[in-house]
Amino acid sequence: MDNRLDPAETERLLGFGPERRKTRKELCFICFAALIIVCIVIGSISVWASLSYVDSGKRNVILMISDGFGPTSETFARNYKQYVNKLEYNYVTPLDEILVGSSRTRSFDSLITDSAAGATAFSCGIKTYNGAIGVNPKKEPCGNILESAKYLGLATGLVVTSRITDATPASFSAHVIHRNMESDIAVQQIGDNPLGRQVDLIIGGGRCFFLPNHTAGSCRIDERDLVVESKKRGFKFFSTRKEFDDLEPGKNNLPLLGLFTLDDMSYEIDRDPAQEPSLKEMSEKALKLLESATANSDKGFFLMIEGNVAAHINDPATHVHEILAYHDTISFVKKYVDEHPGTVMISVSDHETGGLSLARQVTSEYPEYLWYPEPLTRVKNSSYVLSQLLLNYWQEDRTEYIKGVIRSGLGIEDFEDYAISWLNKNHTQMEYEIFLANMTSFKAQIGWATHGHSAVDVNLYAHGQNTEVLRGNHENTDIGDFITEYLNLDLDFITLKLNKNNNTFHQATDSTHFHVDKFNHHHGIMSDDSKN
Repeated sequence: MDNRLDPAETERLLGFGPERRKTRKELCFICFAALIIVCIVIGSISVWASLSYVDSGKRNVILMISDGFGPTSETFARNYKQYVNKLEYNYVTPLDEILVGSSRTRSFDSLITDSAAGATAFSCGIKTYNGAIGVNPKKEPCGNILESAKYLGLATGLVVTSRITDATPASFSAHVIHRNMESDIAVQQIGDNPLGRQVDLIIGGGRCFFLPNHTAGSCRIDERDLVVESKKRGFKFFSTRKEFDDLEPGKNNLPLLGLFTLDDMSYEIDRDPAQEPSLKEMSEKALKLLESATANSDKGFFLMIEGNVAAHINDPATHVHEILAYHDTISFVKKYVDEHPGTVMISVSDHETGGLSLARQVTSEYPEYLWYPEPLTRVKNSSYVLSQLLLNYWQEDRTEYIKGVIRSGLGIEDFEDYAISWLNKNHTQMEYEIFLANMTSFKAQIGWATHGHSAVDVNLYAHGQNTEVLRGNHENTDIGDFITEYLNLDLDFITLKLNKNNNTFHQATDSTHFHVDKFNHHHGIMSDDSKN
């Protein structure tokens, strides 16, 4: 008798016989089929969700431009806030949270761009020459994203802390061969151009270019009253904090034109909240008004927000307060994007300003590895405001007055006799401003390379649907291309409309006024070529 176990019998007893193998095959087949069905269902749901968004969802774009804000400025503000608020070393700013890449900044004719060419790269999606506002290198008008959005039925808005006629907002709302044609820019912004009114909401500074020449504070050389003209074109005009606060979505219909100051609005460190709203407050109001205006439409809005971070004078305390105000605005806008699907925000700079470095060689010895945020915490006013005080005070006690300005304004007690002697002499306002700013930079051991711009790539930030395509290093024109694709715009069509019948509205004539403000407190020293 064979006592060896039968293999077949063993498999049967252990549950691995033919019947079991058949059952396992059937089970595997069922599981595999179920997996395929689940994948198909999930994929179908995703596609359906995507299609349903495209078919029924509004698309809004909020483009935020931090004029002159380079990568070092972000580190600078982060370090400062960590010091002041005793935050951990791994604290991240609102911008750090949405960093996706970097943007190249060169213009058509220079490795270092100015704000006009930089903003036109965003608005028209093309490289152009320094000084160009919404025109190509041949000095022909180029259709921009705001105009195309308006043509498609979207609401449009501009919010800035500079003059509304300055290079960045102008590049989204006008077409002129040179940025210094600010009187012409203002005319176009209220709708006197081949396309008619394009901007539904305008909030910022620069009222002087809207006032007739005989009016106190006017920057115009003619007698056109653009405030009156804007009202005839349907704008509701406002210029005070109370009028701003009284604006209510639903009650105050677009278009709206708000100009709080004759020139640029005040720096954040100097701003009187009772007189001027902050960048965040203006942005919040603009978003509420634009949302209300499009509530019953299947079209959304395009809003450009510019924060000017004040680096031309190399004033570190003023610079950091401008950045922190911009951070506050970023936080609010990011929250808005999260609460409104279909809304995209992009934050980018047109260029870096100042060549800022968080290091400074202050002696001939090998330097210590440090910089000091503390001296910046003692500064109470911008060097611009303090320089105005010195410029206008020439009493017998001027020496003691200068010491008082340094102590109360800059928070510096251990100043040198040389500084007092230099400030006691007759200089220009700009010279005083630069000297005072450098006193703070020296104490903080912060370095600067220039009062102008630099060629460095700037950080690119984005949040919202489809913004993953902005990851990596991009040309500045790619920003305009992304918005064009996201909103399904046709810039070429707008360009044809602008150039129809060989239009010359954008060109200079014998009567054109080129405004060159050599003492602009946002843009610093300006040459006749306005290389800023």
